[in-house]
Amino acid sequence: MFDNYVLSENGFKNREENGKIVGYEMKTLIPYYRGIPLSMIHDVKISVDGQEIDKKDILFTLDNEYFFTLDEMETVTSFKWEYGTEATVIVKKDGGLTKGKHEIRLEIVIRVSYIPVPFEGIGERVFEIV
Repeated sequence: MFDNYVLSENGFKNREENGKIVGYEMKTLIPYYRGIPLSMIHDVKISVDGQEIDKKDILFTLDNEYFFTLDEMETVTSFKWEYGTEATVIVKKDGGLTKGKHEIRLEIVIRVSYIPVPFEGIGERVFEIV
């Protein structure tokens, strides 16, 4: 239902820290019509050019100040991802992605109190690193 919002059109780029490319990032919106605490994000799955990314290499941030691994998010109740707020999903990878086009698939799986099973929003786009 909210699949069109999962991968924002802007915000896909290599991530630089202290002059070094340490990975890449993408912007996403919540695939739901209400906000939820981060502890209700059941999973985040990413594949790039058909290759699935290991969960240990994924970070999630709402404000670019506090960063959480997927394991840490299971207990984070003090940060709430609101509808319409872009979050940043980061993949740690020395050197980032090569220049050129890349097929990106981002899957955000969430739980809500009144639905008995987790549900997902899936976004797929081709982005270019320039």
